[in-house]
Amino acid sequence: MSELTAGAKSELMSDLNAVIQDTEDLLKLSANQAGEGATALRERARLRLTKAKDSLHDLQHWSIDKAKAVGHKTDDYVLGHPWQSVGIAAGIGLLLGMLISRR
Repeated sequence: MSELTAGAKSELMSDLNAVIQDTEDLLKLSANQAGEGATALRERARLRLTKAKDSLHDLQHWSIDKAKAVGHKTDDYVLGHPWQSVGIAAGIGLLLGMLISRR
């Protein structure tokens, strides 16, 4: 999962939430449909929905844990190297200022 960007992960979680909601609505609407095929299809959809919910839940926890770890590493670095952190922040600010002033 580390190859996904934060935006892609957010979009994936949003898409999965939408699919889950649509599937739940579809299952509710088709509940009164009779037949062996419809029952099997509903059961298969219910199992896949459960799996998708579990995957989404795992992805959310993984993303939160990863963000916390990055935050802690950044905090440790800044506390251990305050002047280097100030220099890096000033350099980034200077670079951004130059890029913005070009426009």
